[in-house]
Amino acid sequence: MSLKIDYKEINKLIRLMEEKNLSLFELEVEGLKIKIGRDLASAFASESAPALKASKDPGTKASNTPLEATPQEGKNDLYYITSPMVGTFYSAPEPSSSPFVEIGDPVKKNQTLCIIEAMKLMNEIESEVDGTLKKIFIENGKPVEYGQRLFAIQPLS
Repeated sequence: MSLKIDYKEINKLIRLMEEKNLSLFELEVEGLKIKIGRDLASAFASESAPALKASKDPGTKASNTPLEATPQEGKNDLYYITSPMVGTFYSAPEPSSSPFVEIGDPVKKNQTLCIIEAMKLMNEIESEVDGTLKKIFIENGKPVEYGQRLFAIQPLS
């Protein structure tokens, strides 16, 4: 029997972790293993910043934690979108396609910014802020680490 868990269920687990202030959660049921962890130091540092969504792939079985949108120190108030997982960064849906976004583009809430491939699953990374894309920190096809900066967005006032 193949057990599946969808993104909404993983998000519920993440919220429960945050509510109970847990740093690590593991679950294994019928061959499905989920391990969710967070770095408490960075969690407290960005506690006041809104979280951004990760994958919308209903078949995702990998551990996902929310992306962080954190204001830049200084006057620019840029929001940094970081990787919620280890994987490969793709700026476009296909190699021959145009990138989802380019520097200077307007960005809307829930707009797909990139794809991160992790364990053969394509995870769309979306924005939760409206604004203008100011910087892309990673090149297409390059590996990304958990928590690595992907984008800087200047939010609308």
